[in-house]
Amino acid sequence: MKAEQHPSRFSLTSAVFNLLDPIPFGFFVGVLIFDVIYANTANVLWMKSAAWLVTFGLLFAIIPQLINLAVVWFSKRRIRSRGQVINFWLNVVGIVAALVNAFVHSRDAYAVIPDGVWLSILTVAAMGIGRIILAGEVVTYKELNHGQA
Repeated sequence: MKAEQHPSRFSLTSAVFNLLDPIPFGFFVGVLIFDVIYANTANVLWMKSAAWLVTFGLLFAIIPQLINLAVVWFSKRRIRSRGQVINFWLNVVGIVAALVNAFVHSRDAYAVIPDGVWLSILTVAAMGIGRIILAGEVVTYKELNHGQA
């Protein structure tokens, strides 16, 4: 009797993706928090900090999204789930909104409000919904394969 070999879902790229993917989301949540604080206090420190956070968030978003692009569109297995595709496009929307937000934050002081707040909300909402969809898909995958070796 021969044991069936199941292909491993682990690879170096998935490890790097899982390590780096939450980092930009954290930066973008910080941008949203700082934008809301700046809108309420008009202290320039918060706007300048948000500008730095959105820049670092975009820098840290490059590698995980390139990995996501390769896995979703150029993978050898040619089987991609609907959740992976939706997450990919929601991340693209979030990153484009964050890029526009970076340009908005290059303005002088109060010219950032309200555009910066709305773009931060769009960025966090798009990336958050993508994460929720992907997390629900992982849970479903684990439930369907429960008990199988």
